[in-house]
Amino acid sequence: MKKKPTVYVVTETGNHNITPAMEFGEIVVILPPRAQITFSVVPTINRIKRALAKFTDDDYLLFIGDPVAIAAVSSVAASRNHGRYKCLKWDKFERRYIPIQIDLYPQKGELDESDEYI
Repeated sequence: MKKKPTVYVVTETGNHNITPAMEFGEIVVILPPRAQITFSVVPTINRIKRALAKFTDDDYLLFIGDPVAIAAVSSVAASRNHGRYKCLKWDKFERRYIPIQIDLYPQKGELDESDEYI
């Protein structure tokens, strides 16, 4: 039986209504509010690694909080999943989350550095 997707929220700030993200899976918050990665880098990275131990192509990241924590979470997710992860981007016009797939190692024949991105 396939597991239900998980939406990993970097940090719950209390300032964002993340209820619409539940459409994509079960919500799991990785870091507590006001987490300070600056003062405890190794314990924070270890906590992120434990939280993302079962991260797969089916799961999503929701980037809320400290930019350094966001970078750490995306790095760990990519390293655990062959350079791939999906994240949710809030579209203020549509008023919903849009899934975006990141692949650090695209297959031959996909976009390369010479292709235009915008």
